[in-house]
Amino acid sequence: MKRPAVILTFLAILFLTGCARKNDLITYKPIGYFHTEYTLKTGAPRQGILKPETKGLIVLDTIYTQGLNCLDEFEYIWIITHFHQTRGWESIVTPPESDHAFGVFATRSPRRPNPIGLSLVKVDTIIRNKIYVSGVDVFDNTPILDIKPYLPSVDHVVSAKNMWAEILLGHHDEDFISDSLVKEFVLGEKMKRSGSKPDEKEK
Repeated sequence: MKRPAVILTFLAILFLTGCARKNDLITYKPIGYFHTEYTLKTGAPRQGILKPETKGLIVLDTIYTQGLNCLDEFEYIWIITHFHQTRGWESIVTPPESDHAFGVFATRSPRRPNPIGLSLVKVDTIIRNKIYVSGVDVFDNTPILDIKPYLPSVDHVVSAKNMWAEILLGHHDEDFISDSLVKEFVLGEKMKRSGSKPDEKEK
């Protein structure tokens, strides 16, 4: 009788361990905040690189100031952000100016299971805990999760397949996400698109 009891105990431990893993909570604290001229009302560039003249300021908590040593040796850096304005998410997304539906992980949609953003920005200057940058595409007061340098040798590849997929994504002619698109693609409000057929209904 002892052996079945041991087996049941072992199975119970496996079950509970599996449940614990599914419910694990990963938390991050912002290391700073992004300050820009963009809000939900103004909209924002689709990608900062498309609007290189736009300016922004990253202000880090002073405890991270030393972590910025030598970052000014790089002209471009990656900024990992938290999309603090988004509401909910959907598995299937139809990007702006596209008539093709994609899985959310095949898009840059801000409405994701974990609303994490990735921005490539140009460093103008760094003063203590402040990074002045160009080519921004985020809303004011966006939390910063991490900063990494852009490395041309590993961060850039030429792929014909990706280029064709990007064309299929659409919105390649849309440099700026307007306030109406913000309502749909950030806030999740269903909007009727101008190119929709008369008998089409939003679900």
